[in-house]
Parts: sequence; C-alpha cells; structure tokens
Amino acid sequence: MPNQPKATTLEKVWANFLGELDASLTQSVELHCLGGFVVKFQYGLPRPTSDIDYLRIIPPDQSRVVLQLAGYGSTLHKKYGLHLQRVSVATLPEDYETRLTELFPGRFKNLRLMGLDPYDLALSKLERNTPIDRDDVRFLFKTVPLDPKILQSRFEKELRPNLTNPDREDLTLRLWLEAFFPDKM
Repeated sequence: MPNQPKATTLEKVWANFLGELDASLTQSVELHCLGGFVVKFQYGLPRPTSDIDYLRIIPPDQSRVVLQLAGYGSTLHKKYGLHLQRVSVATLPEDYETRLTELFPGRFKNLRLMGLDPYDLALSKLERNTPIDRDDVRFLFKTVPLDPKILQSRFEKELRPNLTNPDREDLTLRLWLEAFFPDKM
C-alpha cells in the first residue's frame, strides 16, 4: 500500500483564493481534482501551479456558480492569478471515486477538494504524456513510492478497456515502467 498522502500547508495566495471561494458558496460543493495541484498539495511536489484541474463538481448544478466565482477570467482569478479549470479530456480508472482523498479536511465550510490517489493520478497523465506529465509521474514513482505491479494491474483492469487507443497507452506505460523501474523490468 502506498504511503499516506502528505498534504502540505497551503501557500498564502492559495489559502486566500480558496477561502474566498468557500465563503462565496451557499452550499456544499465537492470538486474531484487532478493534475499538478494534487501532485503539489497532496504529495509534496515543489513545482508551482496556478490552477486546479478538476473532473467533476458535485452537485453538478453548482458548476456554473463555481466557475463564475473562480474560473478563468473571474474576479478571483484576476485578484489572485489562480483559477479552476475543468478537464474535459481525461480517461480515468473506472473506480477512481472510491479512492479519492480529501485535501485539507475541515479547513473549509462549503468546499471539499478531493484528490486522486497516486495511481489514478499517474494513469490520468498517460494519454497526454507531456514532459510535465512525465515529471509529475516520475515524482510520484519516487515519492509515494508507486508499485509498478499495482499501476500495471489498475491500468489493465480499470483504464485500458476505456481507452480509444489502448495500444499507444500500452507502449507509453511500458516506457514509463522501463524508465522509472529499470531494474524491475
């Protein structure tokens, strides 16, 4: 089992941005977050980020409200240089919701930020596979540390059946595993 998430303290600008968003919400809202924000604040990545990528807002009828408050071009974005961004193209393992972890539990009244577990987070970066994605995954492999067998199994059972180009992602995963675990491959 991987180490427990190690949420770091929020930098002042992030604390203020999220605090104002929370104070502006009139009901409880849950965001399913991924990307650099989760790698940074849940797993300790030192790289800066200026957005929170999210997959879902629950309840869905609050999506418009949340984006008006904190999306790109919003008043909060202009004030802090930070924003929320919906990720529309990402394939995730089927049961990712069962493994979400709350970032900063109890800190906000209405806002719950839920981060992907490290394996789901790594697999969410598989299709795009940019240099930043690979750096984030390399960080997770070293820091968590990720078990290549668990990653491979979750890929096979929960992600691969839903991919549009599974052969390409097979190759990408194999290259990642060879690069990050040369002695085990």
